[in-house]
Amino acid sequence: MSLLRLCALPKCLSGLILLERSVRRVSNAGHCHYFVTLRNNVERRISDPPWTSQRRHFSALIPKKEDGKKRVWEQSQLLDVLEARIQQLQSDIVLDVQHAKVQLVNASKSGRGASSGKSPKNVSGWRTELLKVGQTGKGGGKDASAYKSRWMEKLIQEKTTKTKKLNLKLGIEDKPVKSRKGKLMLPGTTQKNILTKAGKKTASTSKKSKTLKNQEPTAIQADTMAGAPVAAATVPIRKAKGKGKASKEPAPEFSEARDQELAELERKTEAKAQELAEVEKLEWKLNQWAMSASPELVQDNSEARMYEGVQLSVHCYLEACVFCGDIDRAQRLLLTHHRMISRRNLLNIGLYNVMMRVWAKKGSLNQIGRMFILVEEAGLKPNLTSYCAALECMGRTPNCSPKVINRVLRQMKEDGLCVEELFRLCVFRQDERDMVLRAIHTVEPDFQPSINTVLHTCSSPLVKDFYTERADAKYPKLAFSLEELRERFSRQLSMEQTSTITIHSVEAMKPVTPHMAKMRALLAEQRMVWHKALVGALRESNMILASITPKAVRLSLYPYLCLMDQKDYVDIMIQSLSNLPPSGESLHILAKELGNRVHNKFCIRMKSHNQMVDKLSHIYNEYAELLAKDSKVGFIKPHPILTQMQQDAMETTLTFDSYVMPMLCPPVPWTSAKFGAYLLTPTKMMRTVVGANQHEILLEKCQDADLHAVLDSLNQLGNAAWRINQPLLDIIISIFNDKGNEKLDIPPPNSEAPKILRYSQQDLATYSSAEKAHLKRELVKAKKKCSEMHSLRMDALYKLSIANHMRDEVFWFPHNMDFRGRTYPCPPYFNHLGSDVTRAILVFAEGKPLGPGGLKWLKIHLVNLTGLKKRSSLAGRLEYANTIMDDILDSADNPLNGKKWWQNADEPWQALACCMEIANAVRSPDPTHFISHFPVHQDGSCNGLQHYAALGRDVIGATSVNLIPCEVPQDVYSGVAQQVEEFRVRDSEKGLKIAQVLEGFISRKVVKQTVMTVVYGVTRYGGRLQIEKRLKEVDDFPKEYVWDASHYLVQQVFSSLKEMFTGTREIQDWLTESARLIAKSGNTVEWVTPLGLPIIQPYHRTRTQMLKGTIQDLSLQITHDSKQKPDTVKQKNAFPPNFIHSLDSTHMMLTALYCYSAGLTFVSVHDCFWTHALTVDTMNKVCREQFVALHSQPILQELSNFLLQKYCSGLSSEVKNNKFLEYRRMLLLLAKVPQTGDFDLQQVKESTYFFS
Repeated sequence: MSLLRLCALPKCLSGLILLERSVRRVSNAGHCHYFVTLRNNVERRISDPPWTSQRRHFSALIPKKEDGKKRVWEQSQLLDVLEARIQQLQSDIVLDVQHAKVQLVNASKSGRGASSGKSPKNVSGWRTELLKVGQTGKGGGKDASAYKSRWMEKLIQEKTTKTKKLNLKLGIEDKPVKSRKGKLMLPGTTQKNILTKAGKKTASTSKKSKTLKNQEPTAIQADTMAGAPVAAATVPIRKAKGKGKASKEPAPEFSEARDQELAELERKTEAKAQELAEVEKLEWKLNQWAMSASPELVQDNSEARMYEGVQLSVHCYLEACVFCGDIDRAQRLLLTHHRMISRRNLLNIGLYNVMMRVWAKKGSLNQIGRMFILVEEAGLKPNLTSYCAALECMGRTPNCSPKVINRVLRQMKEDGLCVEELFRLCVFRQDERDMVLRAIHTVEPDFQPSINTVLHTCSSPLVKDFYTERADAKYPKLAFSLEELRERFSRQLSMEQTSTITIHSVEAMKPVTPHMAKMRALLAEQRMVWHKALVGALRESNMILASITPKAVRLSLYPYLCLMDQKDYVDIMIQSLSNLPPSGESLHILAKELGNRVHNKFCIRMKSHNQMVDKLSHIYNEYAELLAKDSKVGFIKPHPILTQMQQDAMETTLTFDSYVMPMLCPPVPWTSAKFGAYLLTPTKMMRTVVGANQHEILLEKCQDADLHAVLDSLNQLGNAAWRINQPLLDIIISIFNDKGNEKLDIPPPNSEAPKILRYSQQDLATYSSAEKAHLKRELVKAKKKCSEMHSLRMDALYKLSIANHMRDEVFWFPHNMDFRGRTYPCPPYFNHLGSDVTRAILVFAEGKPLGPGGLKWLKIHLVNLTGLKKRSSLAGRLEYANTIMDDILDSADNPLNGKKWWQNADEPWQALACCMEIANAVRSPDPTHFISHFPVHQDGSCNGLQHYAALGRDVIGATSVNLIPCEVPQDVYSGVAQQVEEFRVRDSEKGLKIAQVLEGFISRKVVKQTVMTVVYGVTRYGGRLQIEKRLKEVDDFPKEYVWDASHYLVQQVFSSLKEMFTGTREIQDWLTESARLIAKSGNTVEWVTPLGLPIIQPYHRTRTQMLKGTIQDLSLQITHDSKQKPDTVKQKNAFPPNFIHSLDSTHMMLTALYCYSAGLTFVSVHDCFWTHALTVDTMNKVCREQFVALHSQPILQELSNFLLQKYCSGLSSEVKNNKFLEYRRMLLLLAKVPQTGDFDLQQVKESTYFFS
């Protein structure tokens, strides 16, 4: 029997079914809630989930103001009409259908059912089931016949036009046919009556249908268009029944084409049915998740987010007023905001708590009571801090009534708070804790806060073994005694309390000329004048600001200028002035630096004022016992005279903020996202753009235990002790003070910069326009070169000066991370993530014997640093190192006067340092007992592609990036270059000019950067610029072909990667499209790493903010404002690389933790891991095991589940209704995880060149 699909009425169209004398058809199976598939008298019902009802046919549900959306719905309807018309061609027979009893909704007089509310946006009817097998629905509602008639008229007209075009294509002559009531029906349409009892059938001439008013229908009258396409093989073409007129029989050739189209339509309908079934399954799963969804997965659309910026400003203002003792000003501002209803909405409980703590210190119960009344008037609820302030005040009040204290404790209980939480969650300052306890002891003398002895650990299965006590764990101790650590703590504390440190510059070694001495004296004299003038001006400004009566709600600058002495502010300004480059600095960058310095000083003073330093000393002493071995918008530009004075003076000292320097003691361990690293200097665990707080909100929502693994990995990286390689530092400083060496990455002094020519107006008058343009370009080029040289020179000066200052010290680098989880040392200038120079002068403070294989690893590491033998095996590299031992020893003995073999290495300074270490080792009595401090590196083989290949289980990709064991390393860059060369040869044979020009110029170096960055989201445009830069470095390549060649090569590189890494491209495309749909829905992309670190992309549409000043106005471009819509382009382009970065950081953290438990010293530069030569083999084993463990987790499936829960569950019906198509598309895409290959991850454990 032929196939017929009957579509019952969808839920969301409960009031929109057109009923006149017979029930008209509803045309798309995708719009149904229930549809019946009947074949060979077998009944099968497939249910669609409630939300899948699509509103296409009837625009009364579409808000009239959304004209653009209405046009989209109308166009989609016309497509449905086209599909339905082909079905009509087979509908001229009466079908014997066996089915279940189906009943309809009662219709209103207007012929339309009720909508679920007065507004088109009311979608409550979506969740109400309207059509059920064996049940009767209900209807009713407003009359929308006027809009219906206009829409139906247009629909019929468009339908007729499309039908005629289709029939002309198929060669069918259609003529209009009148129904029994004289109304025109579509050509070839026959009215069918499907009875409620099986076995009965009627013809198109059946009796007149009964009116459906206030009674249940006994039949469904529908066109055959209501179903899915009828199978062409089983339904012959019949003549349409009109008034004796019949349509012509189509020609056989047209019939065959029509049958093919019908089969294709049936296939599409089957696919749509499967899609709807999948959507139903996903919706059911989301509903299950929604019942147990964690709070962080729920979209935070609270209006409070709108006021965060204002609340933060008011909070800072109140804190500043309180700190400088201006209590009246703070109280006045709070009361003013409270009295104004429009401003009261901006207040939160934290602002009232600021004043509560003030009055608690003063023991003023009356003021505390008034604050609680204000909180109640504002509609807020007191929190733990509020009750803590009240109890503190009562503890400070002599003879406080126990009834009052009992009332507070009782109110706490009613608010769902307990006393224990006060001591566990509140932060106490000075003697606050003692006062709270005193108040409680008044009514409960035996009360003592309990200590939580239950240790919660990270729930990630990846670190389950790490937090399990094991007999073979060898947690390392620092090579310092307890007294030494305490002494280092005292020195670090003193440095941070002063907040700045002055060190000697490496340029101080130069002889002082009379001119230099004169300029230094003049500069010192001028600074004293500036200091005195600035202090006077600042004091005068403060007096003026203090005398001005502030406006009601306006925040004055005055309290912020009272946080410190005027001299402190002036010192900060002069320090910033000394660091200004000759070309000037952007005003908002300078303002940010000034603000950061003031903030840091304030925080340090606040901690000292609150007696936190004493508490920190006590806690750090206990921690030391565990470590010790015995237990351009606006611009500010310095005047040229000042610049010249500074250059001529060549001052011998440099002043830095204390956090710029490495720490003299082990960093404070990270115990939460807000506490760790420096002793007093405030530091964020996650680096963000100033003003962006989305990351902090996510971290606050996390349970502390979920971040344990991340925090512990940061602590492990920060606990690695360093020292300076003094012999190498002396060589570098000598070259630095002797005009530098650009080849060796030692920048020359500014005196070597090109001279900037000056031209008078008279001289310019003699030049032509072309000559003037040429001079202008040369001038711009010379200024740019001077600026670059100055920047590079100062950067090298800072690094070398800090290294020279620390030359006899042991020091540490505290670590934090960016928003993707990638770790970085906190000191900005001098650290092991720096250039070749800074890496070369850093060695481990702890030395370990080389052991039996250590010297081998030193030699292999040296060959790796040269950049030679990349395609050779480890044995081949070791053999090569043995053949060049003479060059190695000569480089170590005569680095500047010998053969200078080391200078040709890719990393010359690290190579020279390694040569010196090898020379010392081989000349020792027993190299196996030689104590080595030198770090040996193991670098990932195109690490981003390694993660992609592992995610997709891509065998070909895994082979290319050394996930599969091979005798020699596979070089993906050389592989791509070879394939691109094959493409070039093919095109050259076809006569392509640029392919012929490129003969002999396609090398590994040309394509390496593009291949490396494709995995991190580089576009074809960016890739072309990279290749263009590489081609310009090739001396023999014709410069006139650079653009064409780069354009050609980037296409070939992308084509080559697409062939080599099929799985990678599929995963990358899935991530990109997922991010695009998420951003388009108005959300920023979030995910959680396998170690539980929450990540959010802070890319929003740019907002311009004007800041008016007395000097100039600033126009700031703010891209991180969470109140702005997400930047869709940045969100989608950044998601794949950021996700991969989060995975490689997770792998690094896992390796760091397990290396620590094995007793290794471990540090990393992202995907380059460092350890002693003795422990390279152990680190390699751990590295591979953790990579396999990481990718054994269902990473993509867990990501899919998280995104589904985050962005598709818990949505309101209104959101689903307004953006249904986008919602369904996103739902299906996020659930469709890319398929994986059959690569066996366990092979990574045996791959020698995975990291090498």
